[in-house]
Amino acid sequence: MIYGKYVKRIMDFILASIALVMLSFIMLIVAFLVRIKLGSPVIFKQERPGLNEKKFTLYKFRTMTDERDENGELLPNHIRLTKFGKFLRSTSLDELPELFNILKGDMSFIGPRPLLVEYLPLYNEHQKKRHNVRPGLSGLAQVNGRNELTWEEKFDYDVKYVENVSFLLDIKLIFKTIFKVFKREGINKSEQITMEKFKGTKETTYIEN
Repeated sequence: MIYGKYVKRIMDFILASIALVMLSFIMLIVAFLVRIKLGSPVIFKQERPGLNEKKFTLYKFRTMTDERDENGELLPNHIRLTKFGKFLRSTSLDELPELFNILKGDMSFIGPRPLLVEYLPLYNEHQKKRHNVRPGLSGLAQVNGRNELTWEEKFDYDVKYVENVSFLLDIKLIFKTIFKVFKREGINKSEQITMEKFKGTKETTYIEN
């Protein structure tokens, strides 16, 4: 499809350029507060798999401290994640540096979220399809529950997006994402700081189109 192969990338580049200009002041403020409250480095970097499983460096504002125990091991996430870090996550402000990933072509505004490299060998053939498009800042799974979904449900939504990608769907998901961010919906309300790691799927269930 012409949109998915060419137009989508052009639209991402233009929108990311505009967003970086418009949000630059906010990003500077967030960066300053992160440096004061959480320390350095301000930007969290991690290798993630992108289009066709090609690895790239993901950028985010850090949300945790580097507190360690007497053996030099990092303390559990729930201890290192401060109130300020929780605020950054709940408002998605920690995701703003990913605009640079979009500008570079590593990511898109809409697509499956880029997950850990260690998950690559765990996907079944159905779930691997999520890498047939660029990963996104937001996606079908994020507007349908985010951390409240199981891994299998997330992957089914990812593949559903891949199989139905279109300009109208992307615009719809962009507006839904903005609405979710302002209402802070879909954030995991449990005591868990992050979801339990994906360990593979025994049985696959698909979401029908």
